Amino acid sequence: MTSRLAQVCIHAVEPRRVADFWCRVLGWEILEKEDGGLCLGPPGGGMPGIDVFPVTEPKTVHNRLHLDLRADGTSTEEELARLLALGARKVDVGQPADVSWTVLADPEGNEFCLLGTPVQELPGARE
Repeated sequence: MTSRLAQVCIHAVEPRRVADFWCRVLGWEILEKEDGGLCLGPPGGGMPGIDVFPVTEPKTVHNRLHLDLRADGTSTEEELARLLALGARKVDVGQPADVSWTVLADPEGNEFCLLGTPVQELPGARE
């Protein structure tokens, strides 16, 4: 027996703003509201999901855990432009200049990466 990843939790001063950002990024929706937090997931549900819960203090240090995303059905360049238009911003967390990914932050500064290879270019990807 093993554990199964069920939810990733993001703390936010403005949970609705952060939840709306991640719903637009992933094409997800708010599935549930509980204890002041918002539970996000793909339409119809499924695991894992993302919980966004309120905190009073703003983020001030580098994340120790972050999400890695891949463009799906589009080029990495087009997806980067879309993410920036949704409110993401490029950030420097000390990554070398020649890495194949782009480090970004959501509207409250939570870092995530857009990996350089789209889903369709991965070995074994379906056409």
